Amino acid sequence: MIIPVILSGGSGTRLWPLSRALYPKQLLSLIGEKTMLQDTVLRLISTDDTGPVYCVCNESHRFLVAEQLHEIDTDIGEIILEPSGRNTAPAAAIAAMLIAEKHPGATMLILPADHVILDPVAFGAAVAAGKSAAEQGKLVTFGIVPASPETGYGYIRASVNSEGNKKVYPVLEFVEKPDKITAEIYLASGDYFWNSGIFLFTAETYLRELEANAPAIVIACRKALQNAHKDLDFLRLDIQEFSSSPSDSIDYAVMEKTTKAALVPLNAGWNDVGAWSALWDVHARDDSGNVKKGDVMVQDVRNCYIHATSRLVTAVGLDSLIVVETADAVLVATRESVQDVKMLVEELKRKERDEAEIHRRVYRPWGSYETVDFSDRFKVKRITVKPGAALSLQKHHHRAEHWIVVKGTAQVTVDDREITLYEDQSTYIPVGSLHRLENRGLSPLELIEVQSGSYLGEDDIVRYDDRYGRK
Repeated sequence: MIIPVILSGGSGTRLWPLSRALYPKQLLSLIGEKTMLQDTVLRLISTDDTGPVYCVCNESHRFLVAEQLHEIDTDIGEIILEPSGRNTAPAAAIAAMLIAEKHPGATMLILPADHVILDPVAFGAAVAAGKSAAEQGKLVTFGIVPASPETGYGYIRASVNSEGNKKVYPVLEFVEKPDKITAEIYLASGDYFWNSGIFLFTAETYLRELEANAPAIVIACRKALQNAHKDLDFLRLDIQEFSSSPSDSIDYAVMEKTTKAALVPLNAGWNDVGAWSALWDVHARDDSGNVKKGDVMVQDVRNCYIHATSRLVTAVGLDSLIVVETADAVLVATRESVQDVKMLVEELKRKERDEAEIHRRVYRPWGSYETVDFSDRFKVKRITVKPGAALSLQKHHHRAEHWIVVKGTAQVTVDDREITLYEDQSTYIPVGSLHRLENRGLSPLELIEVQSGSYLGEDDIVRYDDRYGRK
């Protein structure tokens, strides 16, 4: 049996302003109708004997991850919450410990949640080729057959002329990102492959090799798992113990040191979508070399990626640019400079700009809200509550709220009163009043919330009861 382990802890800052800390690229629909996380799971249907999915994710993304997995009817083994980012080796170790206990002898297929693979059939064939080697104790990695002398990837050198299995080759070395001349030498040799970050091995093999080469990770992860607890659909690791683990990648902790590393070549339209230029690469382009997403009109524009999300975007006389528009930010960059978007996001964080973390529309386990307008003493939001969902029972010390129902039916609790509001009806929540908003209907509830007061920050919420386990 193959147990997929999806690593979904990244933030995807190079795809800002679409990807943000609280809504990263793996949770976005960047290629097709499904999100990248959903596509990662769905492409596994091309592999035989696939078991339940284990997903390791950031705690702040947990409800979005769970909802997206449930939307595609995923057989979920566990959703593991990382209390802090410790790179891929500890994340894989936690999953391996669970799988070794629940599915002894099964192979783990480690998959980043934010990669594109255009040919799932070829991907399935590569996984099948590596499965027997993994069952025999090898730690298999998938090397991307290079199409160009790429300087943005690490490389793996394999013994492609060795005798034995012609689909699985011994790994000779891992090498860092090369310069252009070195990359051209790698490409010409036929011995070097791009490092995909995709792995296949049994849980038992991985844990043995990890213990031999990075025992501190195993010790910390075992303690973090021993002190873990279930919270709704999630497994919460012990914060202190997990955070004490060294922060290492699977490559550095195990693959570069083990004598059991093997490589399966992968030629399946892979792309790690590490920057906006990668989306220009993977999308179909028009006769002028442009990729246009959303409401876009152009004149005399060539070789550009233009993405509009909330309004009409027009362009005239451009060549080889990236233009990305969201409701609260616009990015303009050359295709060659998009790797530096990460530096721009760091500057936004230093200046404590909200645009680095959240979109204007913010998602919650009960639905979402979008800020429509605001000033020093008022804020207007559009709130959507999913059927059967409810906000926490809460109060505010500094703001009052006025709710107007636009669509659906709202069940409202204010102190000791409970009222039902229909479309075009409203109610007022005074400062300090205990209140809750529920949607007991079968269709989404939409309302406008007008806040007024001396302080309107999201941290002015005192929760008394919450069905989603939030503090």
